[in-house]
Amino acid sequence: MTTFEAILIAIVEGVTEFLPISSTGHMVLVQTFLGIGSSTYTKTYIVSIQLGAILSVVWLYRDRFFRSLDFYYKLAVGTVPALVLGFLLDDFIDSWLERPAVVAMALLLGGIVLLFIERWLRPRLDQEVTYRQAFFIGCFQCLALVPGVSRSAASIIGGMAQGLTRHRSAEFSFFLAVPTMFAATGYKLFSGLRKDPDLFLGQGVTHLILGNIVAFVVAALAIRFLITYLQRHDLKLFGWYRIVLGGLVLGLLWAGFDLSMS
Repeated sequence: MTTFEAILIAIVEGVTEFLPISSTGHMVLVQTFLGIGSSTYTKTYIVSIQLGAILSVVWLYRDRFFRSLDFYYKLAVGTVPALVLGFLLDDFIDSWLERPAVVAMALLLGGIVLLFIERWLRPRLDQEVTYRQAFFIGCFQCLALVPGVSRSAASIIGGMAQGLTRHRSAEFSFFLAVPTMFAATGYKLFSGLRKDPDLFLGQGVTHLILGNIVAFVVAALAIRFLITYLQRHDLKLFGWYRIVLGGLVLGLLWAGFDLSMS
């Protein structure tokens, strides 16, 4: 992986991690078009630069993260379901990553849901998340264990299903990402280094530092955009985008392109 490719992947990660459009689906396409194989180094790099995206949330909402212990208790309640299922299904989930058709169908179906979600739900509550709501949103987040669903989309819909407004649901989705992604990043990084202790020696260290910086900056911009956008607009734009992207992936597969991440 070249420095340019490392930066491009970090930009895609920063843009897609918190928008309800699936970072996994985009990584499949980026790796394919760049011709980057899914080696241990590539997999570990992609997961490791999530740390930069995580820190952007902590920075933007630093007043919330240092306000009270109650905030952390709610995050813990919301994080447990995904951590338990993610640990139990880790190998099975990894095998799904090798199936671009699964990602494409999840993008399509998720896009359709975003088009109609506000016909089914009437979110009105502009308030702090309760413990019950936190757990419910955490259960919804488990849907994102299927590659292509989008952790952000699943948790935002979970919040709206509890009556929370779009932007309140999005904010809690950001907060919930911190412990969830931190645990996933730490686990994958540990696994990668256990397989190859020299994984990030030499140029790998440069890529890792640069990738996290780029992901931090781009993710911060994406978060600000999403919150501002959702205060005035619904989720249909993201729904149409997902449908187009999912259709593109399916079209490429039908045309015989190899989109596997192996």
